[in-house]
Amino acid sequence: MSDLPGFLRNLPHNAPLPVATWNPPFCGHIDMRIARDGTWFHNGTPIRRPAMVRLFSRLLRRDEDGYVLVTPVEKLGITVEDVPFIAVEMAVVDGTLTFRTNVDDVVTAGRDHPLRFETGDNGFIPYVEVRIGLFARLARALAQDLAAMGEIRDGWFGVVSDGVFFPAVPEEKLEV
Repeated sequence: MSDLPGFLRNLPHNAPLPVATWNPPFCGHIDMRIARDGTWFHNGTPIRRPAMVRLFSRLLRRDEDGYVLVTPVEKLGITVEDVPFIAVEMAVVDGTLTFRTNVDDVVTAGRDHPLRFETGDNGFIPYVEVRIGLFARLARALAQDLAAMGEIRDGWFGVVSDGVFFPAVPEEKLEV
């Protein structure tokens, strides 16, 4: 990202960026990695400045071939161990779940930001879509809180947010 500092100075503060509309040439992979715990690394070293992590997170998108940082002039591949974000806070108001991520994105689970579930060694693992194709895994404490709010519908255990039921596990596979 040759003129990255200049480009970054001109970004609108915290406004969503139109990364889905940018189609620059792919310029290769860089040594940037997002660990399973949400820590961002560059050249093997953790990026310690939250503002820099937030900035990179706004340039992130998921293409068919994987995760990329994209600007209007170039696109660079990076490594993501699981998903790029971690949901670290959850608010429940009138049956609607709102999450804040480790990069300060705030999303309300519903039709535009669905929940999905994967099976792990310790039960189901919940994720919420933050932006198109980019998910946050719920921190363990939030996952436990979410499970406590679950209900059975049509043979599935799941949760409701914003009027949408998100099935997690077939009822017969629930461990009591």
